[in-house]
Amino acid sequence: MEIANSHAQSQRVLKQRNLLVAIAGVLAALTAILFLMVATRDREIVLQPILRSPLTISSAGVSREYLEMVTRDAAVLTLDRSPSNLEYWMKSVLDITAPSAQGRLKADLLKIVNEQRGSSIAQFFAIQSMKLDPDNLTSDVTGDLHTIVGSKVVSKDRRTFRFKWKYSGVSLQLVGFGMVSKAEEGDQ
Repeated sequence: MEIANSHAQSQRVLKQRNLLVAIAGVLAALTAILFLMVATRDREIVLQPILRSPLTISSAGVSREYLEMVTRDAAVLTLDRSPSNLEYWMKSVLDITAPSAQGRLKADLLKIVNEQRGSSIAQFFAIQSMKLDPDNLTSDVTGDLHTIVGSKVVSKDRRTFRFKWKYSGVSLQLVGFGMVSKAEEGDQ
């Protein structure tokens, strides 16, 4: 009888062990699946309202509202300058620029800094409208570009500037910007 009891108890322990291994396997598979879901899930950051409503940034892509806000700030930053803030201006533009575009953009900005240093020429830009393309990561800003020499406004011209962006993770970075020619404006 003892052999039969011993055998029955061994079978129960074996069944319990096999059940425990099966449960551990299911839990390991579930943990792996959950880890993959978390690792590949789009990240979002909710920013406090700066414009009309709260703003959500997602790694899935750029929202129209976020592109508008960043473009507005970048337009003011890049197009408003005076001889007294040239170093800060260049550093600030480079801070929002993608690392891959910084070399080329810095060379262009240095030309402007060298031309404008020591002069009394300043400029500011009054935004009139924006055309945003979140899919192609471009934004066109139209407005009046005012040029001031000394304390006198010498010109006020309606201009359109195009900003090109790179979106990586949840970071929107400037790749380039420049004035849009009349021919390019007509093509759109």
